[in-house]
Amino acid sequence: MSGPVVTVHPRRMWVLRLGPRAARLLVGAVAITGCAAAARLAISPPRVPAPPPAPVAVADLSQQAFAALFARRYLTWDASNPTLHQQGLAPFTGSETDPDAGVTPPASGSEQVLWTDVVQSQPGPGGEQVYTVAVQTDVAGLQYLAVPVVREPGGRLILGGYPAFVGPPAMGPFHDTSASLPQVSDPGLSVVVTRALRNYLAGATSDLAADLTPDADVSPPVQPLALSDVVALRWSNAGQAVLAQVVADDARGAEYTLTYDIAVTREQARWEVSAIEIDPDA
Repeated sequence: MSGPVVTVHPRRMWVLRLGPRAARLLVGAVAITGCAAAARLAISPPRVPAPPPAPVAVADLSQQAFAALFARRYLTWDASNPTLHQQGLAPFTGSETDPDAGVTPPASGSEQVLWTDVVQSQPGPGGEQVYTVAVQTDVAGLQYLAVPVVREPGGRLILGGYPAFVGPPAMGPFHDTSASLPQVSDPGLSVVVTRALRNYLAGATSDLAADLTPDADVSPPVQPLALSDVVALRWSNAGQAVLAQVVADDARGAEYTLTYDIAVTREQARWEVSAIEIDPDA
């Protein structure tokens, strides 16, 4: 009876030596890779995509104008000429509804609207947009009228129902939110802002240009004002804009406390003004 057969395969010595070392090298490489990945996450963590910005409500100027014009004609009447009221409201009421939009003017007297202004907008229960219009009349004084407006699929504006007399929007006492902003401590900046604002208020555009950046575009007041005092200069946008609270007088002697947002930039150790309060091209 023959014994077990043993087969011997020849292998090179360097392969035998490399086996255990290769395993150790593989483990080390995995460890180094893991450490590198962890370091990368610590130094530059993956960026989570920012959520899309919330949609910004855009004022519908045509609807606002529609509501304001309706309020003006609604509260304008003359007892000596009753058809004038209906004629003014005809574009809003048409021929199928109440030609006076629910108004029965008194038997005598008249009322004229001096000015109107849309002060609030909110959605109505039926999908319409309700505009609160401040209406100043020569007889009843200041009134507030809520006017429902509907835009039809074709784009035409129509009155969404009868209006309503309401109170004014909620209002609170005066609160100067700029009081918590840091004061400007740079004397050079204070000099430039004060000088630029003085020339801006006075309409001295040639003198003002010396403190403006080459691309600055400003629009001085129509009626010149004289700067009499600078109450406070505060940073409104870290190193980029100054909020200036000042006192100015007009040619009649009236005094106004005003606040201006002034964009500034530093060029070659010198402060310059790039905008004052508004962008006239916007």
